[in-house]
Amino acid sequence: MQLNGTANIAPPHQHPMEICLFPATLQSWTGDVLMVGMFEGKMEERLNELETLCKGSLMQSLEKQMFKGKSGEIATVQLLQNKPSLLVLVGLGEPQKMRLDDLRKAAALGAKASLGCSGTLGIMLPWEPLDAASAARAVAEAVRLSLYKDLRFRSAPEPRSTPTKLELIGLPDSAGKDLQAVHPTCAGVELARQLVAAPANSLTPAALAQTAIQLAHEHGLECTVLERSDCAEREMGAYLAVSQGSDLEPKFIHLTYRPQGPVQRRLALVGKGLTFDSGGYNLKVGAAQIDLMKFDMGGSAAVLGAARAIAELRPKGVEVHVIVAACENMVNGSAVHPGDIVRASNGTTIEINNTDAEGRLTLADALVYTCGLEPDAIVDLATLTGACVIALGEEIAGLWTGHDPLAEGLTAAAEAAGEGLWRMPLPSSYREGLKSNLADLKNTGPRPGGSITAALFLKEFVEASIPWAHIDIAGTVWSEKGRGLNPSGATGYGVRTLVNWICSQS
Repeated sequence: MQLNGTANIAPPHQHPMEICLFPATLQSWTGDVLMVGMFEGKMEERLNELETLCKGSLMQSLEKQMFKGKSGEIATVQLLQNKPSLLVLVGLGEPQKMRLDDLRKAAALGAKASLGCSGTLGIMLPWEPLDAASAARAVAEAVRLSLYKDLRFRSAPEPRSTPTKLELIGLPDSAGKDLQAVHPTCAGVELARQLVAAPANSLTPAALAQTAIQLAHEHGLECTVLERSDCAEREMGAYLAVSQGSDLEPKFIHLTYRPQGPVQRRLALVGKGLTFDSGGYNLKVGAAQIDLMKFDMGGSAAVLGAARAIAELRPKGVEVHVIVAACENMVNGSAVHPGDIVRASNGTTIEINNTDAEGRLTLADALVYTCGLEPDAIVDLATLTGACVIALGEEIAGLWTGHDPLAEGLTAAAEAAGEGLWRMPLPSSYREGLKSNLADLKNTGPRPGGSITAALFLKEFVEASIPWAHIDIAGTVWSEKGRGLNPSGATGYGVRTLVNWICSQS
């Protein structure tokens, strides 16, 4: 275990779980743990098929466990034979209501039930009428991500047994066409989870920059890190104002993926990178969860995780730029005061009426810088507002954009990934709330509609000719108790959506 300014990123899986299809029948499968999905009210045929495995004990066991096949129900049966040694039945609910996300949830439940077992995990689900390739990828991702456990900071982590092979039973060979994307995508999600979960004395701005440099070195990317003096030369007054209360130097990160061959699209991902947010002089108190403000760099984790996945998937024709303005928001004698006026790099002056609305200040200069790259589209991700959490809760992120094709592309990418995303309104009339008596803008508006005025603030720093979208992940970045394929703690939200969206542009 390493602390004190090192990212302490666990090494990637040297031997990740092997994933393959098993097109043959259930009777010929000879793995170690068998998971079968069951519809409510339609279990008889499948149970008769499984009864031979249990030597007549299955029905009795299910009665004891009161298993009816309802969505989210699970029953386990220890088998006397050697293979399979464990049968896991997962309820899928009513068949007419089944969606791809139901298969994800079922696979996650089954995978968690297999903990403590090694060898081969077989999954048999009602794949039809869903697209077989999409179902195979979704289930495989759910299995790997639900088995994730962060043990980096334990002094003596307990050993864990997990399956080493996954077989998807009853799928044709053609369903495997997207499986090669599973491990790169999941590795990106796991990187994001590690970055978000790392404490602030481990993941400093310098450590975040070092992670980007390491990604560039290991995966053939380009990386530039601007220091404080470089940012001052570029007149990034909004970003530097936030950083001036910390003893740790800010790091402005620019990571680039360049495809082989001609570039047809240039895309940019911008992630909020506050490695710790005290709130500044508007100090976080009461229910503000200051102890969890290490996750205020969740946007940067998502874009770096996406970069790691994209670097391995190597989509053709798409150049991707990843921008992170990393720093801390702390309190000392040099910290920015409430009421200070600063100038962003596009010349806009900003009255800081709340030092705890610092993320949008760092993003302002990051967006101006990104526009200078002349991308075809910009997407920023940020743990930006509590208002978004109040509006959408912890399972759905908010999407703001004035560009319909971009909104449709991101929404489709999120749906395919199983990540909740909802388009929110962006009425220009709400900009009135950002007017300042002294400067061009205030950094916060009135409390009602706070997530909308935050998005409108960011819009001021994006050139009108460039399609731009803002995704507020304040609610989705962290799961207190865990749900579905997400463990308790950092979720890695956004990586799969971004990867799907970028690959769709290829």
